[in-house]
Formats: sequence, C-alpha cells, structure tokens
Amino acid sequence: MNCCRRERLHVGEATLVAGEQFIATLHLTCGLPCAGKTTLAREIEQRGALRLTGDEWIIHFHGDDPAAARDGAIRSSVEAALLKLALRVLSLGVDVVLDFGVWSRSEREEFRARAAAVGARSELHFVDAPLDVLITRVAARNADLPPGTFAIDEEEMRLWATWLERPDADELRPREV
Repeated sequence: MNCCRRERLHVGEATLVAGEQFIATLHLTCGLPCAGKTTLAREIEQRGALRLTGDEWIIHFHGDDPAAARDGAIRSSVEAALLKLALRVLSLGVDVVLDFGVWSRSEREEFRARAAAVGARSELHFVDAPLDVLITRVAARNADLPPGTFAIDEEEMRLWATWLERPDADELRPREV
C-alpha cells in the first residue's frame, strides 16, 4: 500500500479508514411493551448491530415461565450480563442495540455513560403509542404469543405506564464521544 493512500472499508452505513478505529454506537430502545421496540431493534440489527433483547435471554435461561420475567433478581442479573457483553462488543467497534425498555432516565444515563467510557456513541430511540393502543396490542399478542415474549395483562400495562419516564428532546439527541 502506498504510504500516502488510505484504504477505505465500508461497514453498513459507516466508513472506516485504514488505521482509524470505528466508533461504535449503543442504541437504546425506550418504551412500553408492544410499542414497537423489538421491531425497531431488529431493524437496527439488520444494519449490522448486535441485538440484545432481555426477554429472549430470560426465556433462554429460565424457560417461558412468566414469573421469571417478573422476578427482579432474574431480570437484573440477565440485563447486567447483557450490558457487560454489550460494552465489550462496543469496545471492539461493533454497534449494539439494547432492547430493554429503559423506562427511567437514570438507567438510560447510566448505560450511556458506560458506553462513552468504552469509547462508544449512544442513541436513544423512544417508541411510543397511546396507552389504549398498547393495551389493544397486548391483548392481540397474548392471544398468540410470539417466541421470546411473555403474556402481559392490562393491569400490569396500566401500572408500568405510570413508571415510564418519557425522554425529553435533549435526551433524544445522539451523544458523541
């Protein structure tokens, strides 16, 4: 290779110049169940990101027992392991989408800070729909549960809607490192 010529490698939508490091992006999907988070996460995955969906891993390790999905200790340990994996993958220059829901601002800020600490950008993708639409979607999903999902009742959905801290415009801006 000529000393003055730089080779370019195109990876998805990004361009990597020989000798430079690709800056990976942590994509966080935020929203309630049935808002479309996993659908969006799969679209981002198709662009070359590693998709990590908490519910799928809980089912992988604990079966499709809905109690496991609602057990805070199980969910916390699975999501902590997936975050650890995500940070390692980001440090290698590969985009990651964490499909966890991330309902609280403090959780989102923690994930973004940890991504920045390994040299990654971050983007928050908020997927929203009116509560009555989400309840209708959950009922339809419950009637024929897709793999990797759990049944959710209307009371849970109404409760969880009160827990969601909707992101503001500043939080929705991509963060560079």
